Amino acid sequence: MGSITPCIWLDGTADEAVAFWCEVFPESRRLDASEFSESAPGDTGSTMVVNFELRGTPFMVLNGGPGFPHTPAVSFVVDCADQDDVDYYWDRLLEGGGIPNQCGWLADRFGVNWQVVPRRLGELLGDPDPVRADRAMQAMLKMQKIDIAAMEAAADA
Repeated sequence: MGSITPCIWLDGTADEAVAFWCEVFPESRRLDASEFSESAPGDTGSTMVVNFELRGTPFMVLNGGPGFPHTPAVSFVVDCADQDDVDYYWDRLLEGGGIPNQCGWLADRFGVNWQVVPRRLGELLGDPDPVRADRAMQAMLKMQKIDIAAMEAAADA
C-alpha cells in the first residue's frame, strides 16, 4: 500500500521554505525537485515541486501560485518533549515574519500553520480530575505559546 504525503501549496517560495524547515527540524532533508517545463504553467526552469522529509516524514511543496492561501484549518503538529522544545520551535518557526496565534498555533513566514505542542499538554487536559483539567484548559486558552509551568500552576490552584 502506498504512503500519504502532505503537499503544501506555495507561491514561488518552495526552495526557500524547504531550506528553512530543514534547518529548523533536525534529521530533515531535501530529497529532490522538478522544474517547470515549457508545457507547464510556470516560469520555465524554476522550481515546480520539491520533495523533502521533516523528521523522517515525507512532504512535498508545489509552487502553485497565489490561488490557495493557507488557513489554520490545516496545520502540522510539532510534538515537543518539554518547554525547551516548545521555546525552540516556537521561536524558530516565527523567524522572519511568522504570526503567533492562540493555544500553540502559529503561521510561519510562508503562511504554513503549525501547532507547537508539549506532550505535557495532553496529560494536563486529560487529567482524571475534571476541575483540574478545566483550570489547565482555561489557562491555555489565554496563551499563545504554551507555557507548561503556567498550565501546571493553574491546574494546581
